[in-house]
Amino acid sequence: MSAMLYLIALGSNQRHRRLGSPRDVIHAASRRLGDEGLQIIAISRPIASRPVGPSQRSYANAVAIIETHLSPPALLALLKRIESAHGRRTGQPWSRRVLDLDIILWSGGAFVSDCPPLTIPHPLMRERSFVLGPAAEIAGDWRDPLTGLTITQLASRNRRPRKRPEKAPKPLDHATKRP
Repeated sequence: MSAMLYLIALGSNQRHRRLGSPRDVIHAASRRLGDEGLQIIAISRPIASRPVGPSQRSYANAVAIIETHLSPPALLALLKRIESAHGRRTGQPWSRRVLDLDIILWSGGAFVSDCPPLTIPHPLMRERSFVLGPAAEIAGDWRDPLTGLTITQLASRNRRPRKRPEKAPKPLDHATKRP
């Protein structure tokens, strides 16, 4: 397989006893990606974001562009090993975690696999400003293969205030209405 580019999301919302704060965990994880033979082309600045789901702790998030000859399933296996090495335990989705690494996009387009379960582009990417903001910083011209929109366009759409549905008028209570 020829070298491919991947957009990887990095997230942390739990201190690591040796590495320090979630922001420090993100920095250590990016170094670990390089130590594992992945060429880091670019990495965004870490941002703070609110948690999704039951966790109460804020996250540090960043996005990296990496280059590798690994296939998507092989890269996913490597990312899971890196998460485990940083103390990640499987369990409740969206709970607190020392490190979360997700494949967001890759230069090969769309990819779906049942074993291991993997969908590229990441199914929730378009909804997550904590992914789109940092991604726009380093990969704004990358396109979502499903919508054709650039990361910058997706980030802009995600920042727009959503219209609230108009309230329907209350129905008249005919039993109490007098002619």
